[in-house]
Amino acid sequence: MARLRDHRPDPNVGQPPLRTAMVLAAGLGKRMRPLTATRPKPMVEVAGKPLIDHVMDRLRAAGIERAVVNVHYLPDALEAHLRAQKGIDIVISDERDLLLETGGGMVKALPLIEDERFLSVNSDNLWVDGPIDAIRLLASRWDDAIMDALLLVVPLARANNHRGAGDFHLDPVGKLTRRKAKVAPFVFTGIQIVSQRLLRDPPPGPFSTNILWNRAIAEGRCYGVVHQGLWFDVGTPPAIAATEAVLAQG
Repeated sequence: MARLRDHRPDPNVGQPPLRTAMVLAAGLGKRMRPLTATRPKPMVEVAGKPLIDHVMDRLRAAGIERAVVNVHYLPDALEAHLRAQKGIDIVISDERDLLLETGGGMVKALPLIEDERFLSVNSDNLWVDGPIDAIRLLASRWDDAIMDALLLVVPLARANNHRGAGDFHLDPVGKLTRRKAKVAPFVFTGIQIVSQRLLRDPPPGPFSTNILWNRAIAEGRCYGVVHQGLWFDVGTPPAIAATEAVLAQG
């Protein structure tokens, strides 16, 4: 029997490939103390290498060419470490004078990003790709006509080491809404595609990306994609051993 062809237009036809990532690496790492007393959190080792190296490996594998990394806490150590990275262009967004949080950090870095849409990745989580590379999966689902942000989320039941109650609900077409009761079924992984539209008219100074997401949710322009692989919240010293134990199982 002949199969019917899907004649729906591909929203990514004609779009440039995802080229640039913003890596959020400026945080103080308070929950990771005492390990962060002498090093920035992105340089804490898990499974034999620093967290930020795991991130860079995933970026290179997905074809990302350029990473804009913000720095604040022990910035010289992080910058020196990043200079050894190969196969990806590293640009520093300097927040030495003032830590700007996630939203403020992205706004400050915009002149360095250049692209209309870009990847944003937290440097303090670790993920393993499923059948499809998670970053490529996000890029394949991006639709510029209807989205200002596309978040990679993971089911709360598969959010390793996570102690929260979930962040979002996901409707059948992929739109995100905030937790409505005590528990929400999906957790944000720290990985998202962002349009510069999301960052329009930002508040001054430090602020959280939550402010921008709330506006996008109200406008119906904040979407999610479910991660098909493993994801780990590596926010505390005990989470390191727990993560390594799962990874050692293959």
